[in-house]
Amino acid sequence: MEKRTPENTIRVFPRRTTTTPTDPNVFVDEPPNLEHIDIVHISVTFTYDKPRAEKLARICELLGYTVELGGPAYGKPSGDFQLGLYLKDGYVITSRGCNRHCKHCLVPIREGGLRELPITYGHNVLDDNLLACSPEHITGVFEMLKREHSRTGKRPLFTGGLEAALLQPWHIDLLREAKTERMYFAYDTPDDWEPLLFAGKLLRDGGISKHKARCYVLTGYGSDTFDDADKRIRDTWKAGFIPFVMQYRDAGGKVSSEWRKFLCDWERPQSRAKKLEETR
Repeated sequence: MEKRTPENTIRVFPRRTTTTPTDPNVFVDEPPNLEHIDIVHISVTFTYDKPRAEKLARICELLGYTVELGGPAYGKPSGDFQLGLYLKDGYVITSRGCNRHCKHCLVPIREGGLRELPITYGHNVLDDNLLACSPEHITGVFEMLKREHSRTGKRPLFTGGLEAALLQPWHIDLLREAKTERMYFAYDTPDDWEPLLFAGKLLRDGGISKHKARCYVLTGYGSDTFDDADKRIRDTWKAGFIPFVMQYRDAGGKVSSEWRKFLCDWERPQSRAKKLEETR
């Protein structure tokens, strides 16, 4: 998509998420009602939202708008990050792509190999694999985050995730010095376990408390079982992370009723606290 600023780009999203921009030129699950515009961008994150988005595209075209339909769901590589355009203010991407080919990850297919982008500003980092970047780039990102904290009072978040296998002691120093609020890792397959265990020890030895260290745990994919998923979640806690349970969805966005119940049991605060207390 052509580079434009949020002030003159009309954007339509099929659903609202925590990252959806909120400026006046954003519309969610409805066509724009503004006059004197020609081009409408429809941005789609999830593949299961494509039918909804394509219906919106047809409506916009019937209303006389030129439509540009895109986003991660369509598998097209992204360009440089543009502040506030397709993500809410505060979210920032400083690199795209990844040189690894992890199971269940579409990033290398969609974005290709790792490439560093110009560092803009924000406090919530969504990079595909920040720790795979050059030391100079990583240091630059943390310098930006410290400036943002001084300017806005907002502490860094790494909700895009950090790869446990790449975590090093000097990264711990940067995370601590930047007063990081939360960071997320991932435990999806058995191969993730040893790196996660080592990362947990590095974080503890570096003085970073467990409540700041979170871990995405993907459940319900392939041949996954309730017992296996339950064990991964409990092991995540033992390794020094607060588990953040995620449910795998197919291309249609469907989740079985059994896995939905499993997820609900881990999402309820009292139930989750009881389960984790049993894990000690």
